[in-house]
Amino acid sequence: MSGGHRSVEHAGHGQNAHGCCGKGRTGGRAVMTPRAPIGIFIVDDLPSMQERLRELIAGVDGVRVVGDARTVGEAIAGILGTRPDCVVLDYQLPDGTGVKVLRVVREAAPRIAFIVLTNHATAQHRAACLAAGARYFFDKSTEFAMIPAAIAEIGAGLH
Repeated sequence: MSGGHRSVEHAGHGQNAHGCCGKGRTGGRAVMTPRAPIGIFIVDDLPSMQERLRELIAGVDGVRVVGDARTVGEAIAGILGTRPDCVVLDYQLPDGTGVKVLRVVREAAPRIAFIVLTNHATAQHRAACLAAGARYFFDKSTEFAMIPAAIAEIGAGLH
């Protein structure tokens, strides 16, 4: 779908907010059911960067991309529609900044973790994003390779 967000529906029944089944009880003993993948939503206006992020994220075990968007409006609708565990969010978008996405989504869904990426890694941008609820703030040119470790850390906190 060009220009819009794509999403994948969560499958299964009896899942919690993160799509995890958790512990079940069978004959008086606890049984762990398989963990659902960590859902990632990608927001970047450049298709080439979205593809690069998909390739990078594919190297993280137990992760799946559940959707993507290119604008603030598409991002808010897509994130709230899919409720991913984590959003990889570009700071600068054609119709605004990632700070607006952070503020709107965090108010409606405060458990979603955000990783903000930017080519504008000033102290002011970092402070604004962290104040709006970003868990991580990375410079695209020097910290891009840190994304998989951040996603793994977020995932470890979910399970």
